[in-house]
Formats: sequence, C-alpha cells, structure tokens
Amino acid sequence: MINPEDIFKINSKEAFESMALQVFKFQFENNRVYRSFCDLLYKHPSSVKTVTEIPFLPIQFFKTHEILSEKKNIEATFTSSGTTGSNTSKHLVTNLNIYEQSFIKGFKHFYGNIEDYVVLGLLPSYLEREGSSLIYMVDHMIKTSKHKESGFYLNNLSELKNTLIKLNSENKKVLLIGVSFALLDLVETHKFNLKNTIIMETGGMKGRRKELIRTELHNILKKGFGVNHIHSEYGMTELLSQAYSKGNGVFSCPPWMQIITRDPEDALTIQTAGKTGGINVIDLANINSCAFIATQDLGRVKQNGEIDIIGRFDNSDIRGCNLMVL
Repeated sequence: MINPEDIFKINSKEAFESMALQVFKFQFENNRVYRSFCDLLYKHPSSVKTVTEIPFLPIQFFKTHEILSEKKNIEATFTSSGTTGSNTSKHLVTNLNIYEQSFIKGFKHFYGNIEDYVVLGLLPSYLEREGSSLIYMVDHMIKTSKHKESGFYLNNLSELKNTLIKLNSENKKVLLIGVSFALLDLVETHKFNLKNTIIMETGGMKGRRKELIRTELHNILKKGFGVNHIHSEYGMTELLSQAYSKGNGVFSCPPWMQIITRDPEDALTIQTAGKTGGINVIDLANINSCAFIATQDLGRVKQNGEIDIIGRFDNSDIRGCNLMVL
C-alpha cells in the first residue's frame, strides 16, 4: 500500500516517475474499471517502464462508472456542473484528508500559507448547487484563514466592494477567487485600485454572459481591479490537485501533478513538448480513484514544463471549469 504522505514529498523528476509507476501498479491491481481499460490496451505493469507508457483513462468514464481504487466508505461525492439533462461526472472520494492536503500544499507551493490571506469567494454558480469540489476547497481555505473577513459572497456585490476597499486600505493580503461572470459583474459596478489582492478566476460564464477569449477577459479584469495580472486555477471535478497561473494563462503544476499532451488524431500517442494536443493529467493525489486521466481539454506543454491551456475539443460538452478558446 502506498503512503499518501510520500506523494507530497516528491521533489524531483525521478521521484515523480518512480511514484507514478507505483501508483499505476496499485491502481491496475485495485481499480476494476481502470484494470479493464488497461487490459483492452494490453498494458500491464510488467511492460510499462516510463510515465508516457501508462494508459490514461478517458474522463468520460466518470459519467458512467464508479472509479475507485479502494473499497472504503465514500466520504464525499463531487459532481460536475453539467447542463440541464446532461450526464454529470461523479468523483467518489474515500479520503478527504488527501484532497485537503493537496489543495493546501499546492496553494502553498505557489503562493505561501493560506493562513496569511483573507480569502474571499465569489462563486455564485457553484454555491447554488451541491457537490462542488471547488466550493469544498474554498470553504476549507476560508476556515483555515486566520482573518475574520474571509467568507463567501453570493449576490452581495456592494458588500464585497466595501470589503475589498477596506482590506486594501489596511494593506492586507487578499485572495479573491471568483467565477468569470461574477468578477465582470463586480468591476462593472465599481472600479478598484488594489495593491495586495490576488484576483483568481476559475473560468466560465455558466450561461450568464457571452464567452470571451481569455486575453479579452483578463484585460477587462485587470483594468477593473487595477492589477497587473489575473491569476487562474485549473482544476476539475475528477481531480484532487490544481494547476495555477500567475498571469497570461500560463499554468504550472505542483510536484505531484503533471500535464502532458496526446496526439489529437491518435489518443494513445504522447507528444513531445511544444505541440498542441489533448491534455492528459497525472494527479498522484488521486490515488484512491484514478491518477491518469485523458481530459477533453487542449493544451501545449512548453520546454520549461509550463502549460498553455488552449480550450476544449469541439465535440466535448461544456462543464466544470469551462475554458475559453484563445
């Protein structure tokens, strides 16, 4: 059995590859759905020697199957937002502590301790439904924050405006994480000049507004909030880890997560850096589900490991953290 604590101690490419192969062997032996998928591809741990040889489970399986690698009690079921009448993905989580460690340690890797921030959540479309993994994450961050001003905002934009102005005047470090349409609603009602506030968008208009390309959205938000960069979070219902962008839509992963791309015309062929293709995610925190997922997103991995998230395949449904095509 793999100790989840060891996943968060990964500190090198070699350590990541070694752990990924261990997790693959564990999930091959214990995840019935993933084992069947690997069998169809004639992939067995004895013949898989590198990360690029590991099979990636199509993300659509989370809509039709229970993806589990251990027979423990389900502590939470996270669901994708989906559209009316559409099938939604279900991520069965048997250990919420692993999820909490992943997003707290992941945030710390890029931004420092969450306790140092006032955490403000502007996520109305997520708050209005049950089963959002993003709400679980932000709620935990709010509770972990050492500041009494931390909290969620639904439609009370005037109160949020006053809070941001007050916190800015007090020079407090602030994280405002919000869905795109709500952030646009806010800057249409007030113009800010924020100094110590991170504006982090989760993407998507959720049918509330016309979709904008990322550069246009970020330019509007930068001007409206008076900041130099708009940050972004890349996560999804089926994952337990997040990649972050500190500006310009360029993302980086924490040490236990990796993004590679596959050939758009051949789903089994992994591409070298620099080519645009379908995004495959390795999320080793997802040890009790499936750590190797072929998403419906398009992207490009740079030589330095940073990732451009470009958009979605044309035939994929719109759900979760909806991305705008560049």
